[in-house]
Amino acid sequence: MPDTQGDIDREIADISTAVAKAVAGGEPEPEHPLRDYKPYRSSTLRHPHLPLILTEQADTELRGPVFGVTDVTELDRDLTRHGLGEPLGERITLTGRVLDRDGRPVRRQLVELWQANAAGRYAHDRDQHPAPLDPNFTGTGRCLTDDEGRYSFTTIKPGAYPWRNHLNAWRPAHIHFSIFGTAFAQRLVTQMYFPNDPLFRYDPIFNSVPSEAARQRMIATYDHDLSSPEWSLGYRWDIVLDGPSATWMEEGR
Repeated sequence: MPDTQGDIDREIADISTAVAKAVAGGEPEPEHPLRDYKPYRSSTLRHPHLPLILTEQADTELRGPVFGVTDVTELDRDLTRHGLGEPLGERITLTGRVLDRDGRPVRRQLVELWQANAAGRYAHDRDQHPAPLDPNFTGTGRCLTDDEGRYSFTTIKPGAYPWRNHLNAWRPAHIHFSIFGTAFAQRLVTQMYFPNDPLFRYDPIFNSVPSEAARQRMIATYDHDLSSPEWSLGYRWDIVLDGPSATWMEEGR
């Protein structure tokens, strides 16, 4: 029998209680989720079991892929224009800033995103969720931050989807973000969620982030002034790369 939601709820509650007790006892709050976070079933199989091997930075950078500024176009940021017609779903405008720990803009950074379509299905061969594919939606986009550290995308709000972590497991609607530094070896990956999603409490990936404050920083804010009449709803979400207000980044996933 697959694990029930009750089993997952108890595991999440036990881990949260243990973290709270450790912090109350004077231990620092964990900065990152456990790499083998038990409620997130596949993490026990995928996390590193041996110490990481450090390589010379120059070695990884010289052998990594590269891109030029001219390779990224305005079309790349509008995911509703990558097909022959209009994709289905709720069109959204998404913007925010990439900032350092002191609130300074991080300029000319490559920001990539990927996501499921409005029905909760990725345009990927391994996604066999029996939801419809959208021939006019690839679910991928990219842009460069401007001089204010700002990025922006036009896309479709993704749907929730089942992920077989346990019985009746559904992921909240989310968008994956990838931010690059001065080289591809410095890539950081995170997830952005939408406000007031009822699936938050049931999702082990969201709840693997140990701090409630850090979880809240993963949720975008609806911005009515950013919404366009007869066109799209607007959301804002800033990405802070480090420091006490840093956006949670996936580590070893």
